[in-house]
Formats: sequence, structure tokens, C-alpha cells
Amino acid sequence: MAAVPERAPAGVAVVEAMAPSPWAVRRVKRETHDTMTLAIESAEGGGRYGFAPGQFNMLYVFGVGEAAISISGDPGAPQELVHTVRAVGRVTNDICRLRRGQTLGVRGPFGSAWPVDAAVGSDVLIVAGGIGLAPLRPVLYHVLAHRSEYGRVALVYGARTPGDLLYGPELARWRGRFDVQVEATVDAADPDAWHGHVGVVTTLIGRVECEPAETTAMVCGPEVMMRFTVAELEKRGLAPERIYLSMERSMRCAVGLCGHCQFGPEFVCKDGPVFRYDRIASWLRVREL
Repeated sequence: MAAVPERAPAGVAVVEAMAPSPWAVRRVKRETHDTMTLAIESAEGGGRYGFAPGQFNMLYVFGVGEAAISISGDPGAPQELVHTVRAVGRVTNDICRLRRGQTLGVRGPFGSAWPVDAAVGSDVLIVAGGIGLAPLRPVLYHVLAHRSEYGRVALVYGARTPGDLLYGPELARWRGRFDVQVEATVDAADPDAWHGHVGVVTTLIGRVECEPAETTAMVCGPEVMMRFTVAELEKRGLAPERIYLSMERSMRCAVGLCGHCQFGPEFVCKDGPVFRYDRIASWLRVREL
């Protein structure tokens, strides 16, 4: 991945950031009917590609276009990049059709990160809705790899149906651990096929054991889900400055040039996508912003 010089002449850093480098697809796994996970390696060979949990890449399908996709792999295994992609448009549909050996362009990583270092010593509460678990999976990888540095750890995860739950085998492994609490729910399910909780994700937050004054909450999902989740967390006593959201929306250039992802005074691609809640609270309450 092209490195930006520390003191690049005016305009050079932007040019470098806008130039994709070729990456080869090494593995493809179907997660749900419309969601795939791709593991990719640099087509230029070798290297370690560090990223922080919460950052994203721009994935470019040659001749089609590019889309902003969060990195969903293990930050402790930087030999490859992993992205979970939901097919919701032309570019993401084409990404999900890629197969082993094919090539796509990559720019990044970009953006702010989840506060895994600031959360050391505190309880960690992760709340995910639907594909929002993908940007949060690196947090779980990091926290569980450094488990002794954190207090209680809990994942609360909701999806529309059991078939929409991501990372089924991993969820089962995490649930089988004694040092992490995992709660999962679906909005609707056949009672003969699903024996878990049915209801919106906020109904499970009350089950989590944590000390609100010493808890860092990280939330990602549809914006309506995040608004209700924040309200529930505040009812539990979490201060706004202890709640972090990933506002993954409308990112097109990744470097703040196009203005398409402007959110109030912020640019999601450049200032986010991870924001502390008190920083964006007034804008999050504005519908259709």
C-alpha cells in the first residue's frame, strides 16, 4: 500500500491517497444470503498491513467503481485484510461476486478507530445491529487477545432474522468462553427454528453486567438502532463521553474532498467514522441529516 510522505508537497498526499493498489482475493466466505467475507492479500507481494479497529478501506472494482468498507479482520494478523461486504448496490454486488485469484483495488486504511487503548482497565460493552458487527469484530479480536487488560466484556448483537446473523461459528465460540458475555436476538423468527431471544437489540442491554461509570460502550448499526441504543445506555447511567458510535454513511472519496459524507460540521470519512457520542449528539438527533 502506497505510503504518504511525512512532509509531502501540497497535493501529493491527496494524490497518493486516491491511488488504489492491486490486491488479490485469497478466500471468500458466504455469511448470509446477501453478505460475503473476503480475505485479500497484496498482489505486489509480502508485507504487514497494519490497521486500527474501526478503520475502513476503499475497495475498487476495476471498471465499476469503489465503496467504503470497514476492515473486519484481526488487527493482530496483519498479513491479510478482511472485509465483510453486503451486496446493496452495483459496486458491492460486484465485490460479492469476486472469487479467489481475482483482483480489486484498495485504498487506505482511513478513518478514526475504536478506543481500545483508552478502554484499558474498564468494562467493555459492544452493541451491534446487523452488518454493524463487522466493524466491531476487530474490537473483539483485540480485547480477547489482551483479555487481562480489561474488566467485564459483553457483546449484544441483533439482526432481523436468524439467517441474517453474521459469523455464526465465531458467535458460538465467543459464547462458549467464560470471560465474555454474548447476548443475541432477532427481530422475527420461526419458534421451531430459533430458540433464542426475539426482540430489538435494546431489550438485551439490561442483561449485561457492567459498572456504568467504568464502562466504555462501542455501538454500530442502523442509525435508528444507534439512537435507541444510546438512549438505553444513558438510562443505565453511561455518560455520553463513554459511548462511541461508528457513523458509516455516504463515504465516497475517503479524504474529505467530495463532501458527500458531511455530518453537521464533520466529515465522516476524515473525522470519523468512529465518533464519541457527545461530539455528535446534537446532529444525531436530526432526522434525515
